[in-house]
Amino acid sequence: MEKKRVLTLIPARFASSRFPGKPLALISKKSMIQRVYENCAKAQASDIDFVTAVVTDDDRIEEHVKEFGGVVVRVDDDVVSGSERISLAYERFYADQSFDLIINVQGDEPLLKSSLIEDLSKFHLESSYEVTTVVKKENGLDGDFLDPNKVKVIYTPEIGKCLYFSRAQIPFDRDSTNGKTHWFLHVGVYSYRPECLKQFCQAAPSRFEMLEKLEQLRALELGMNIGAIETDMTLLGVDTPEDIERLEGVLREQEK
Repeated sequence: MEKKRVLTLIPARFASSRFPGKPLALISKKSMIQRVYENCAKAQASDIDFVTAVVTDDDRIEEHVKEFGGVVVRVDDDVVSGSERISLAYERFYADQSFDLIINVQGDEPLLKSSLIEDLSKFHLESSYEVTTVVKKENGLDGDFLDPNKVKVIYTPEIGKCLYFSRAQIPFDRDSTNGKTHWFLHVGVYSYRPECLKQFCQAAPSRFEMLEKLEQLRALELGMNIGAIETDMTLLGVDTPEDIERLEGVLREQEK
């Protein structure tokens, strides 16, 4: 049986309003982009051929990735999202290589492990979903649930389908179950079928996408079905320099 092929692309820009140079920031003596790349590149399965590359528009990041032996491609276009950057990278460098899936992994998720890439790929390949992503079950209607920077998902575990994404507190607990209701947090890893990624990036930003500032809503408004797998993996995205110290603490605990 011919192997399926999965391309993991990691968009990495030097510019950042809150943390310039973030991909090159050191986390326990290793850069963040190196940690993300090496974790993704460990993905393997007997029936899947995995390929991993960084997509950047910056000389410093390109040089650094080459120095640690990683694969990097350049997309210098002024685009508004990582999805558009990886779409251009795919069309220019990989479209002739017959990939079944394109996975977008943010370059600021250094705790993401290869097993998540493997599980997401298998789920997507065995499904009919155009796009798949990752969710994490959370309990209690406080803390992160009230934080608009934490994206919530209306998700049906029985069929693994995402119905809506929002910065608002969804689902709304009408009967006030004293915080016992669970909810699902969206983890920003996406897997696309190549033709769906192209359709998504060619479409104009949609109404609800513009309101919520969540690009996954464009896919839903285009009529695409979005599936998801659940994870209990410890993940900690890096948005500010202060997050580095917290991340190093998590790594020390994991290495004990």
